[in-house]
Amino acid sequence: MKNLLLALSSGILLALAWPTYGFPFLLFFAFIPLLYAEYKVRNSQKSYIKLKVLALSYISFLIWNIITTYWLYNSTAFGGIFAITVNSLLMAVVFLIYHIVAKKTNFRASTAFLICIWIAFEKLHLGWEFSWPWLNLGNGFSEYPKVIQWYEYTGTFGGTLWIWLANMAGFKLILTYVQFQQKEVIYKGALKILLIIGLPIGISLYLFNTYAEAKDKMEVVILQPNINPYTEKYNTNDARIGQLLLELSEEKVTDNTALIVAPETVFADGTVLSKFSNSEADYFSREILRKYPKTNFLSGISFYERFHDPRMVRKQSNQIGENDWYDDYNSAFLRNGQDSTQLYHKSKLVVGVENFPYQSVLKPILGDVMIDLGGTVAMKTTQKDREAFALNNDMETAPIICYESVYGEYVTGYIKNGANFLSIITNDAWWGNTQGHKQHLSYARLRAIETRRSVVRSANTGISAFITPKGEITKSLAYEERGSIKSEITLNSDKTFYVSFGDYIARISILIGIIIFAFSFIKHTKSRK
Repeated sequence: MKNLLLALSSGILLALAWPTYGFPFLLFFAFIPLLYAEYKVRNSQKSYIKLKVLALSYISFLIWNIITTYWLYNSTAFGGIFAITVNSLLMAVVFLIYHIVAKKTNFRASTAFLICIWIAFEKLHLGWEFSWPWLNLGNGFSEYPKVIQWYEYTGTFGGTLWIWLANMAGFKLILTYVQFQQKEVIYKGALKILLIIGLPIGISLYLFNTYAEAKDKMEVVILQPNINPYTEKYNTNDARIGQLLLELSEEKVTDNTALIVAPETVFADGTVLSKFSNSEADYFSREILRKYPKTNFLSGISFYERFHDPRMVRKQSNQIGENDWYDDYNSAFLRNGQDSTQLYHKSKLVVGVENFPYQSVLKPILGDVMIDLGGTVAMKTTQKDREAFALNNDMETAPIICYESVYGEYVTGYIKNGANFLSIITNDAWWGNTQGHKQHLSYARLRAIETRRSVVRSANTGISAFITPKGEITKSLAYEERGSIKSEITLNSDKTFYVSFGDYIARISILIGIIIFAFSFIKHTKSRK
């Protein structure tokens, strides 16, 4: 029963720490109860030890996942339950692997291994087809940008490492005190924990107060039409949407406005890719540019291309009949008075709705069952490169579409291709007025710090916002409110350390984890002989 209470405590602490309502400093201690429960089980003489560790850790992680991502249920019951239960199980398996290694090696090696394998798990969640990095630990500080300014050097994996180091120091303090029962142990352990937590905060505050923003600035207007994708958007048409965007533009646009941004798939009728010039989206973007010839217009749009040539079929093509296929795109376009239309196709896809993971294996088993996370059930077609849109003032922006904004190293690709600021267009209506859309906005603050770029965020139903390179929200438009907001943003051409080297902490951790894992089994085998 005591171990169960410890497992419950870890799950609750993790949930209470999570943005946007939580207090993230609880993360520095949240794993200690579960670590202590595993230690007690590992050193007991009872049977089914591995199963008990798996069950205890699953309870902790299930509580965390349910409380922080319950809003996934708003999509479909199946999708929400599947995502929460499976993600909790994956986390529990990681903890079980730590348990196995801990039985074969010493404290220092086993705790180092747990840190490394957890970071490796988070890296996996950024790259595989079941990608779901929402609860990567480094995201937990997104509402407290003043304490994580050094993410420009480490990315969110620096936050994950920070959290685990503090938990391991606290865990060691408890074990040492239980063994020796000396107050000096508490004093030394507490001082160590204080340094682990306090030193990065001090460095961050210094970076925050000394950061000098770039001198180049630009005026931007964000449009928020407040169209619900499950009701209004698919019961209206692109002509009405275009007229609404034109009216919203008139509220704030001036002769100094360099860019107008509209949200993801706001033109949702389904435009034939090769016939964009005949579309309502093209017409109304031209109308906006006719009224404001100095500006640029960036918007989301739904494209498709139908074909009958089998040689054109790709992995992400959708078949609707014999010799009848189409490619479906969730895209962004940019128009101005000087250049032709620039296009980008979303390439980090939502599992289930935009991407059927491991289709060759799962489709024969599941058929057409998809985890509905966004209102459609077609495979989306992606592109290889991160496109930076060129404005008519020699500046460039990153057209980041929805879910892509959760991926740190992925976003650095736009910066490497010349983006001076980040434009996030998204459609968060399906979350409902829950923590889902609030967390999504909050994570955008991490991308601002990592890249030291201003963020311009247009959301269909909100929350639209301007974010500084220090991760501060300077202006926003509330959820389920129609309107527009205007602000000046800074333009930056420098590359941060993280932009240059990406998730190096994860790559180093994977290498160290493999070495410890191999060494623990080799040493254990020799000792048995």
